[in-house]
Amino acid sequence: MQKNRKKMFTVLVATTLMGSLTVACSSSNTPTAETSANPKATAAGTTAPAAAPASYPLKTDKTLTYWGELPGNVTGVKAAHADIPFFQDWQKKTGVPLKFLAPPTNQGQQALNVLLASGDLPDMIEFDWQGAFPGGPEKAIKDGYILKLNDTIDKFAPNLKKYLKEHPEIDKQVKTDNGSYYSFPFIRGDDYLRVYQGPIIRKDWLDELGLPIPETIDDWYTTLKAFKEKKGATAAFSVVSVPRPFNELGNGAFAGAYGVTRDFYIDNGTIKFGPAEKGYKDFLATLHKWYEEGLIDKNFATADGKALDANMASGATGVTVNNAGGGIGKWQPLITAKDPKGVLVAAPYPVLKKGDIAMYGQKDPSFSPGGMVAITASSKNIETAAKLLDYGYSEEGHNYFNFGSEGVSYKMENGYPKYTDLVMKNPDKLAPAQALSLYVRGNYNGPFVQDKRYIEQYLALQTQRDAVTTWQKTDVDKHKLPPITATPEESTELAKIMTDLNTLVDEMTLKIILGTEPVDSFDKYQEKFKSVKLSRALEIKKASLDRYNKR
Repeated sequence: MQKNRKKMFTVLVATTLMGSLTVACSSSNTPTAETSANPKATAAGTTAPAAAPASYPLKTDKTLTYWGELPGNVTGVKAAHADIPFFQDWQKKTGVPLKFLAPPTNQGQQALNVLLASGDLPDMIEFDWQGAFPGGPEKAIKDGYILKLNDTIDKFAPNLKKYLKEHPEIDKQVKTDNGSYYSFPFIRGDDYLRVYQGPIIRKDWLDELGLPIPETIDDWYTTLKAFKEKKGATAAFSVVSVPRPFNELGNGAFAGAYGVTRDFYIDNGTIKFGPAEKGYKDFLATLHKWYEEGLIDKNFATADGKALDANMASGATGVTVNNAGGGIGKWQPLITAKDPKGVLVAAPYPVLKKGDIAMYGQKDPSFSPGGMVAITASSKNIETAAKLLDYGYSEEGHNYFNFGSEGVSYKMENGYPKYTDLVMKNPDKLAPAQALSLYVRGNYNGPFVQDKRYIEQYLALQTQRDAVTTWQKTDVDKHKLPPITATPEESTELAKIMTDLNTLVDEMTLKIILGTEPVDSFDKYQEKFKSVKLSRALEIKKASLDRYNKR
């Protein structure tokens, strides 16, 4: 997997360089104001006069082109954007005809490589320009792929501009260190929307065995032994390990008990890399002990989503780490079908001492990289594209993106937009996640501000709603890095370092847990971390954080 990632990155860099020559030549139609905008100007702080909100539907005879992946929830339900009611009605409500271009499923990045190299770009591209494009958004702007949006937002996106002015901390997140806006962003509009993952456990088993919900690592050990010995759980603890070993533990579950994560984090003002700290060795020693005693799925190294689904449904697994919606919401009916008394609930992030607050946990920033949409530098329809995208931040657009069309996917009840049975109890037996994705974007992402009222209904079970509350109780805000960005030069250098570094971390994690290498081999890996320039990665992260704090 790591070799493939490294190869993919090399291909993307190459095609990026090729594409910069062709697209730069084709971007002569870009308005001068866009390319000469003050790099320090911000949508919230510019002195440009406020633009009047657009009146929708717009009147245009142009058909704009929009490139983006098909929503994962509708894969297998609909074949193309044009078949999805949300995208059909979006065009009607905004008055902007769209031609959709979609890459094959799970091949977005590779397809974008080809697109950029061709130089024949659509008006808009939905892609993670911050995290998945080599060199980041400033490089994409410099190479003539996407537009610097400062002047465009000033002139044609009053709804987004107003929102960012009213939310300076989010404004800070959606621009580069140079002050460049580069996309119409997806924003989680409430703290409650930022937490959705954590430990999950079979509460009915705990009750049957007279055990409390585990809090400490020792509690978890006792619980897993009981699940194995008294409930016959052959994979008492199981998680998805694709694309990386113990993938969901990357957000701090279990490792956080030892004061580390699998990634970079802040400790008393200093940026650290968890797998290089002693706490990670203690974490690996614990998981090795559990594996040796048969408490962890013996096939954990290759477990994917389907394998975990099967383990949960069959009763082989009683503990995992996953989401409230796609985990508890998906598995509860499967478990109930086999055991009517079966109940899944959230457990707090583990600690070493009872009463402690977990050091880390899953919590996304308000600005989430998925769903962001950039306008290409070669577009001849900048104003129309900007007004189309700004619709999502208007009051009407906010309701549409989050709840769809009134009378179809929702109805107002005492001022509350309540989803209809069409999406929550779909007559075609589609799961709520699938049915919702046909009519709204509220349950995944896009160019809009996500509404808390979506999650209040999407999490239909009380156990799901309680899970979010349980998982919110961590000290993650003290330790999580904000959405910092490296410079184009740093980004290229960091990508190579991280490919090598993550390969080592995954190798070390697997070998020590499986027992093919002793726990003490951890010290050997620390020397290897030096050879792949961990210290340089830490320098880049610190420089990026310093620049972010000055935005």
